[in-house]
Formats: sequence, C-alpha cells, structure tokens
Amino acid sequence: MSASAGPSGRRVFCLCLPRVTLRPATPGGWRHGCRRRSLCRVASLGDRGRGDWGPGSGRLWRVARYHLANLSGASPMLNRRGFLATAATFAGTAVAAQAAEDGPRITVADLDRILAQPVLRTEFLPDPVVIASVELLRNGHVFLLRTRSQDGLEVVTVPNPDRMRLVHPIFLNNVRPVFLKQDARQLERLLWDVYRHNSNYKLQGLALWVSVAAMEMAVLELLAQTARRPLADLFGGTLRRDIPVYYASGNRGNTPAAEIDHLQKLVAGSGVRALKFRLGGRMSRNADSLPGRSEALIPLVRQTFGDGMTLYADANSSYDAREGTRIGRIMEQHGYGFYEEPCEFDDLWGTKEVADALTMPVAGGEQEFSLHRWKWMIANRAVDIVQPDLHYGGGFLRATQVARMAAAAGMTVVPHMSGGGLGYLDVVQFASFTPNIGPFMEFKGNATLPVLCDTSSLKCENGQVRCPAGTGFGVTIDPQFVREAQIVT
Repeated sequence: MSASAGPSGRRVFCLCLPRVTLRPATPGGWRHGCRRRSLCRVASLGDRGRGDWGPGSGRLWRVARYHLANLSGASPMLNRRGFLATAATFAGTAVAAQAAEDGPRITVADLDRILAQPVLRTEFLPDPVVIASVELLRNGHVFLLRTRSQDGLEVVTVPNPDRMRLVHPIFLNNVRPVFLKQDARQLERLLWDVYRHNSNYKLQGLALWVSVAAMEMAVLELLAQTARRPLADLFGGTLRRDIPVYYASGNRGNTPAAEIDHLQKLVAGSGVRALKFRLGGRMSRNADSLPGRSEALIPLVRQTFGDGMTLYADANSSYDAREGTRIGRIMEQHGYGFYEEPCEFDDLWGTKEVADALTMPVAGGEQEFSLHRWKWMIANRAVDIVQPDLHYGGGFLRATQVARMAAAAGMTVVPHMSGGGLGYLDVVQFASFTPNIGPFMEFKGNATLPVLCDTSSLKCENGQVRCPAGTGFGVTIDPQFVREAQIVT
C-alpha cells in the first residue's frame, strides 16, 4: 500500500472502516465510493496541522491515527504529536487528517429533514393493494404470517420467532387491526398510525416494534409480489447481490481454548474473512463470564487467525465507560475492526465516552427503537458504526431511515441480526439496496427453516451469501410446512 497524490498535490488516504485502503481521491472531491462500495472518508496528508479534525470532536483523526499506526507497525496508542510523527514517516510528509471541507457537519435539523423524506417506492403500483386478512401461524417454535390482499394474492413471511413467542398478543390485539382493510401502499403512514393507535406509543420498546416489524415485512412482501418486483425495488433498486458476511459466535462462559476451537469449527469451509466473538459477562457490571477470559481471548483469537482475518468483538453491555475503554485498548493493540456495545445499551453517554477515548471504531444500536435517540447518537457521534436490528427496530423502513442519517454523517451501517427464522436473509436483503453498508454483514448459520429458492443457495459460500432475486423476498416457505401450522388466536 502507498499513498497517492490527490487534489492540490496532497497525498490522500481513504478510510474504509474497519480497514484502510490507500487510494487516490476522485477529482474534485474528497469523498468517493471504494471498491467495496462502502462510503469512504478521505483525509488529506497535508502540512497544515490544523486542530479541526472534522466531525465527531476529533474522531476522524483518531481513527486515521489507529489505521496508520497499524499499517506502519507502530502502536496505535499514540498521542496527537506521536501520531503526526508516525504518519509523517509513513507518508513522507507532515500529516493533518482532515475530511474534505472538514467533512459533513450534521445537525439534528439536518437529520430531521432526512427523516421527513419518503422511503417507500410505489410508483409501479398504480392501484390500491388492500389488506384483506392477516393470520398468525405457528409450526413448532416457528411463527409465520399469512397475509392476503383483497385481490386474492397470498404471501407468507417469517417474523422473529423467539420474540414473537412472547409478544404475539401485542401483535394480534394492538398492531394487526390498524392494517386491516388499508391500502398497503400507505405503509409509511400506517407505521405512524399504529404507533398512535390506542396509545401504543406507551408500549414503546422491543415488544411493540418486533410486532410492527412482523407486520411491515408482510406488507412489503405483499406489495412486491403484487408488483412482481424484488423487494429492493421498493427501496430504490438492487446495488449488489453477493454479500460478504462475518461469522458471529454466540458463546460466552467457555474457556478461551474452547472458544478458539468453536470459532475454528464455525469458519471451517465457509470462506469467511471476518468473525466476531463475545466478551464480558453480558449486562454484568464489569464482571467477566470467567475471570480473565476476555483479556486472554482477545490476543489469542488474533494469534490463531492471523492478520488476514478481520476481527470484531461484542461486549453485550458488559462494562461501564472506564472498563469498556480498558478492554477496548487491548483490542486496539491487536488490530480489531470494531468493538460492539461496550456499555449498557441505553447508556448512550457511556458509549460515547468509550468511542471518544478509543481510536478503534465503536459499533452499537442493536436494541435501539427510538428514531429520536438515533438522531442524538448520529449527531453526537456516540458510535462510529450504526447497527439497527431489522426486527427489534421496527422493520426495513425505519432501518433505512437510520442508514440514511448515518450516510449523511459519513458513517457505515452494519445491521444487527437477531437470531432465528430467516433473520440473516433479511440482513442480506437490506444490504443489497443500502449504499453505506459496511464490508461484512452478520451471519450466525444457514437457515434451518424449510424454505425454497431458485436464485440462491441461501448458504454462506466463499465468505458470502447471495441475495435471492425474483419477486419479494425471493424465497418460498415450504407449502407443506405452512399447511401443518396452526392459527394463533
């Protein structure tokens, strides 16, 4: 890798989180799409040494410091002066990491304007698509939604099975009635209506939004099947079909050696180039699941898989800001790509404190359901990578709004994948049409649900999952499995 001459003769590098790729800037601009199609922040290797390092109160120069230190072999734990010296040696010039025009300055008002923009594309649906009936079905631990239009079209979709088992009364009594006999093309209005219906907003949380997401995905499938178009067309069209994934381990409490063995079995034969494992004790107020497990596992995973593997780690709300920062610095020393949810998920201020202290990107937001809090997180750069969950956060439209806000702030989106059902295929669909996705999407194993697809194996092959083509979500639930399901009342 080498830096290249950019506009005005400055040498430039582009930051493609979580990796850095040195490439020339595009003529006339400091931001461009890299070969992975993720949005890049290009920083100038100039000689001005300015104190203004772009958005996020110095976040950009700290991330640049981290990546340049990794590339040069120096410790990423440098102060600002040490970073300048290291980067000067690396690039052959004095360095000031600075986004083009100091990067986008995002305000809450800017984000409000983004949220006010429509998401759903329905211009190819000239006639109303009236929702005639919605049935909740159950076959074993799997829940299904069977939705019919007034014209007789029937679609079957898969909500989050683990959560629906607990919240299905809310779906049946509080969410479903709002959508019956309505024109599915008015989905965006209906999402607001269901929030207000019978004071549903007082149920604000995953119980409400998992139920709304189930209904939203059924409506999206009904619209796409009616139009005979892929799901992505409802969001502007397909950008990519082959989606690189990272394998995520769900273990915690096993020994470092046992986790290494588990990780090796996960990635064997998958071709993945990235993986994630768990740290801490989960909502444990700084206690580890086993004494010293996290501190031992962080270097051991890097040693085992080498520098060619992108590594992430998820603390699942284990730490306060001080301990989260300490663990994060160990990760930095071993070149980790991002650090997920270091502090309790709703401690936005503690999370921001960790993110401000570290040079490594911090990711979060899997349990966030409030668009107002998303605005705060993005405007104040509480995280570097946003992770909306398509089920926990209320569905594709709301996740797209989060992604749009993040894109305006120069941030990437790596959706969290809630387990069970076809969650990983939901993530793959979202990644197929979202411009500012990260380099790898979360993957926890192939589908066990009996599902048919002619355009994708639905499996991780060569480190990626091919997004189904065809109409709607591109998959069909085995009709026999649907017939055997019982209606839930």
